Amino acid sequence: MQPIHILFLIVGYFLVLILISFLTNRGGSNSDFFKAGKQSPWYLVAFGMIGASLSGVTFISVPGWVEASKFSYFQVVLGYVVGYAVIGTVLLPLYYRLNLTSIYTYLEGRFGNASYKTGASFFLLSRVVGASFRLYLVAVVLQSLIFDAMNIPFWVTVTITILLIWLYTFKSGIKTIVWTDTLQTLFMLIAVGVAVYYVATDLGLSGGNLFRFVADSDMSQIFFFDDWRSGDHFVKQFISGAFIAIVMTGLDQDMMQKNLTCRNLEDAQKNMFWFTIVLTIVNFVFLTLGLLLTVYAEQNGIDAHRDQLFSTLAAQESVFGIGVAILFILGLIAAAYSSADSALTALTTSFSIDILDIEKKYDEKRQVRIRKQIHILFSLLLILVIIIFKYVIADESVIAKLFVFAGYTYGPLLGLYAYGLFTNWNVKDKLVPLVAISTPFIGYGISYLSSLYLNFEFGFFILILNGTLTFFGLILIRTQKN
Repeated sequence: MQPIHILFLIVGYFLVLILISFLTNRGGSNSDFFKAGKQSPWYLVAFGMIGASLSGVTFISVPGWVEASKFSYFQVVLGYVVGYAVIGTVLLPLYYRLNLTSIYTYLEGRFGNASYKTGASFFLLSRVVGASFRLYLVAVVLQSLIFDAMNIPFWVTVTITILLIWLYTFKSGIKTIVWTDTLQTLFMLIAVGVAVYYVATDLGLSGGNLFRFVADSDMSQIFFFDDWRSGDHFVKQFISGAFIAIVMTGLDQDMMQKNLTCRNLEDAQKNMFWFTIVLTIVNFVFLTLGLLLTVYAEQNGIDAHRDQLFSTLAAQESVFGIGVAILFILGLIAAAYSSADSALTALTTSFSIDILDIEKKYDEKRQVRIRKQIHILFSLLLILVIIIFKYVIADESVIAKLFVFAGYTYGPLLGLYAYGLFTNWNVKDKLVPLVAISTPFIGYGISYLSSLYLNFEFGFFILILNGTLTFFGLILIRTQKN
């Protein structure tokens, strides 16, 4: 595809999103922006959350992991099922009982103001970095496919991208996103499904033959029990998957804000149940696509591996035709922006409610004005961080380590909520920030020393380590029981 054709495709895509925004933002109140008036149909929330849970990183990377790691990632996905069950049976009832807008308000009632601000701050840090990184990866792809040929600087690409997201979210926030995420998830799933069909057809596979081919392949091995020190060991992957789901969905304002737009707890629990089933299937389809693409590249002498695998094959019209190329671009954009737009809304919500306390301090009219200003400020912050990634972090190995960053920022949140839910002790609230901030440094030291002297890699377990350290740190500053 020519760059100009891809540009027209992207413009058309965003015009559709802006149209949806226009149709859904009639009110523009804080109730619409933060909770969608608590009127979202649960099935739309469940479907849209698929796209928000995945991202451009997943869209590109999961198929590329199969060549090196087989289907080991599915062990993590199976762990997600346990984590989502905990969210549906423990966390959602808590959030609905307290009628929360921001889930971190729970920490204020349980421990105090310092704990509340600490939890919200760790979320804000996590989401700014995570959302910026996801958008950075997609912006780099778009820059190479389109804007380099037009001599448009990278910072202009990023600014336009964020401006478009701001344009269709600034008025009604989560109320709009519930609908746009549904459309974006649909595009992403169609792209993956069509890609599987075309690759399987070119390999002479169909129906039952496809399932047998995948099952008989050495690359489709799911379970690994041999080396307990390995990052692929089942116990590590499964338990880590459960905790990753709990913290990156259940303790994440971005993901929970969608659940809290449902009409009632029962609808929210239906949403989590069906979301879990569909997400598990979708991840397996991504892995199947990776296996088929790897085999196709080997058989046809195409030098494409890891993150370049899907994009290299899909972008070449001579391989699968222009239809797959178009769907790949749409799927990539959908996967990236379905997570980015909700992140921008969640950041605005958390900072407005948790840090500035606008619901307690101002009337509705002033709240709306402040919320819009915060929305603009976070848009500018995302632009700045993405540009920093481009011009400062040039080493790809360093960029990859940013994924581990989540284990250090969500770990303290995990410890805070576990302590609050499973003990009846109070804490010395003013000391909670000290515990939460020191935990990641202690966790990093333990991880480094265990790798150096014990040849044990924590991998995803760093999240559990940091959560445990926070939990025991809170025990050290506990006070009388409630």
